[in-house]
This record gives sequence, C-alpha cells and structure tokens, in this order.
Amino acid sequence: MELLHRPRRLRANEKIRSMVRENHVRVDDLIYPMFVIYGENTKNEIPSMPGVYQYSLDLFVEALKEVVDLGIPAILLFGIPETKDAVGTGAYHQHGIVQEAVRVAKKHYPDLYVITDVCLCEYTDHGHCGVIQDGKILNDPTLDLLAQTAVSHAQAGADMVAPSDMMDGRVAAIRQSLDKAGFTDVPVMSYAAKFASGFYGPFREAAGSAPQFGDRRTYQMDPPNGNEAMRETALDIEEGADLIIVKPALAYGDITYRTKERFGLPIVAYNVSGEYSMVKAASAQGWIDEKRIVMEALVSMKRAGADLIISYHALDVARWLQG
Repeated sequence: MELLHRPRRLRANEKIRSMVRENHVRVDDLIYPMFVIYGENTKNEIPSMPGVYQYSLDLFVEALKEVVDLGIPAILLFGIPETKDAVGTGAYHQHGIVQEAVRVAKKHYPDLYVITDVCLCEYTDHGHCGVIQDGKILNDPTLDLLAQTAVSHAQAGADMVAPSDMMDGRVAAIRQSLDKAGFTDVPVMSYAAKFASGFYGPFREAAGSAPQFGDRRTYQMDPPNGNEAMRETALDIEEGADLIIVKPALAYGDITYRTKERFGLPIVAYNVSGEYSMVKAASAQGWIDEKRIVMEALVSMKRAGADLIISYHALDVARWLQG
C-alpha cells in the first residue's frame, strides 16, 4: 500500500521537531509567587512545598537576585503578618508586610515587575477572605477593605494588583479606588475563574490562611461549572479587569481554552501549590522525570491558550530553559 500522508516526517529528529513546534514555554511567560514574613535572617521552607520558602525582607532581597538573574520578569507577592484580626487590618496597613516587600523590591530591582495578591485571608484570624458576621462572609462590606488594600499596594510601588478573594464586584471597587487615588495606570489581574479546589492545600500552609471554620465554597466557584466561569469572567472584564487568571491550571485547561477563545484578553494560568507538590513528591520517589513532567504540564497551559503562567516551578524552569 502506498501511503499518501506521512506526518512522522516532521518528527524525525529534534531539529525538525523544534522547528515546527506550535507552542513554547519561555522565561518571559513566567511569574514567580513569593512569600514574605516579618523578622530577620529567616528563610522557612514550606514542608509540603519543597524548594519554596517564606522570606524575611533581608533574605527576600537575596532571593530576588536569583529571580532577576534568571530573567524571570515578574513576581507575585503574598504576605504573612505578625498579628491577625477579624477584619484583616494587616492587609491594608501602609507598612504591612507586602507593602514593605514591594518597597524593598522596587528599591533594589526597579525593573522587576511586582504584582501583589489582594485578599484578606492571610490577615484575618478566621482565615476567610471577607468580613464575617454571624458565621457568614459578607460581600459588600469586604469590598472597601479590598480596595484599601489595592491602593496601599499601589502607593508602595506595586506595578499590578491581583484580587483573589472572589467577592462580587471587587474588580469594580478596586478599579474605582485606584483611579480615584491617581493610579489609573496600575492594571488589575483578576482571579476571575478561581475554583473551590482541593489543589490549594499546600498554599494554605505556606500562607497560614486555612479557614478556621467551614470552607470557601460560598465564594469560590464550584468545580463542575464551566459556563459560570464565563459569566464570572465577563463580569470582571466589564468591571475593568486587564488580565484574567484561571486557577487551578492543570484540571481546568478547558476553562483556559474557552476564556481565551471567547474574550481574547491576556490569560494567566495559575499552576497552584497542590500541582507543584504532587510533582515534587513523585519526583522525590523516583517515579517521574521531574523536568519532563513540569515542561509538559506548562506547555499544556500554553496550548490551552494561556499567555502567562504563575508557577512555583519558575526558578527550575528558567534554569532548564537557559541550559
């Protein structure tokens, strides 16, 4: 039989495979999440996230040098406060841990793009992302606190803010407050499609943000719902979101694809803590080839339509790409 089609011709060796490759992961695509804490000379490894640390500000500066030297263009900052209260005061204090980390980063590395997570869960004594009354998370009273947080980050020098709380109307509240305060050029990267996922477990250890009662299913999205993610995204774009995050990434590639196809905005896939930890655990056992698995996972996010990737693997990926 004479074959009319031979697709294997374009797979014959690495040279031709690389020449016709459709999607690529590049260092410029990466955003590296980092955790900052109070104190001095402190670098706490997260037990469930090998290779990821909480840094005091003095060692944070040292860690930033590696990020910059590897060519990673942006970081996403999370803070762990010294004290917590019912309304998350540390989130919007002018000298809160994230605000101070932003100042440090911009002082030492002014060209590094600094993005801040805007939420209350790390700062509240109950661990929820909003104000609590009678056991319920109140939406509207939370919006003002989120807006204050975003403005305080911009005042400290943040290049972009990223609200992750999933309160209704938070993008509009933040956009209006930023504009009123004179920060019209600070973009909002919204966690528009953030699902109530089991993949977040290790992060809650890293950020000390586990809820003290109940869970977050009344505000984070129900995993089976794809159409609802489109509605949430449309609302956030209408309210002024400049970029859209899909979180988690691996189990939600369909959401990334649909979001990109429908809206066309820059899409950011968040390769979350549980996804990271599973790879690290399996690699430590010798069950998988870590580099191959990570690069395959990240390119799947690009193939689905992601323009940028937030990943705890970013340092390793940058090293591999340079090598």
